[in-house]
Amino acid sequence: MRLCAFLLALSALPVSGADKDFNGRWNIEVPKEARKRVWWLEVSGAGTSTVKGRFVGAPGGDMNDIGEIGVTNGELRFAFQKPYGRKGGVNQKGVYTAKLANGELRGKFTIEGNAAAELEFIGHRAPVLKDSGNGKWKEGKPVNLFNGKDLSGWKAMIPGQELGWTVKEGIMVNQAGTNNLVSEQKFWNFKLHAEFRIGKGSNGGFGLRGRYEVQIVDDFGKEPDTHGSGALYSRIKPAKNASKAPGEWNVYDVTLIGRQVTVVVNGETVINKGQVEGLTAMAHDWNEAVAGAISVQGDHGQVEIRQLTITPLEQ
Repeated sequence: MRLCAFLLALSALPVSGADKDFNGRWNIEVPKEARKRVWWLEVSGAGTSTVKGRFVGAPGGDMNDIGEIGVTNGELRFAFQKPYGRKGGVNQKGVYTAKLANGELRGKFTIEGNAAAELEFIGHRAPVLKDSGNGKWKEGKPVNLFNGKDLSGWKAMIPGQELGWTVKEGIMVNQAGTNNLVSEQKFWNFKLHAEFRIGKGSNGGFGLRGRYEVQIVDDFGKEPDTHGSGALYSRIKPAKNASKAPGEWNVYDVTLIGRQVTVVVNGETVINKGQVEGLTAMAHDWNEAVAGAISVQGDHGQVEIRQLTITPLEQ
């Protein structure tokens, strides 16, 4: 009887899949991450002698190739040597380990020698998004996300932390290094029209569906870059840098359909139907299969916004 009970209990436990089941792209929620950000992971070659990976997450937000990665006894393990701290510092070893359970990655992140830094995470397989810019989309009724008077319709990304945004003379402005904004309304396919300006040395960003950041930064006159104005942050480099000098008003027109993004900066198309591989550093919503919020980055430099309008796209 005891043996039967033991076998029954054992059969109820989640069973790890074969090593090859780690392959693919994963959207990772981190319940206790202080900045409410989510991560992204791509694994290829698991189940063979050559495992490769790419990662967006702590620390920083670049899309990094993983130099140290492998699967042993049903456990995925990868690591980085980096200064684990937002403002840099001494390199430390950050280790990520995970096992497969019921189709998800269940794991934890640790910094060697710093037990207090441990974070548990859950990886969800990234969905396939079939929508594309096939010319059959019609514009719906525009939604003004900023009414020019107050911050109605917005909430803080980090609950309990001061909002740090105000409205002055019809312009929405943040205190540098404060909270990020998240719209209460959510959207699927849309056109985003934004009019903004930044000061010298400043930067920010607009989060599409709360998952993909279009970069704002003071880089007037510089070569285009994956971290430059109009870029899909750390993923898609704009064809040119069409930004204006600090203190001047810029206009972004961004179209997002499924995973296809087009970015027009001050009237010039800098990304034309670029394919979005996955989440960027600013992402705070892991579930790519559903509508998401618009987010505005405020935790870096000062940004002033005078117009922010969403036009839903419908078939």
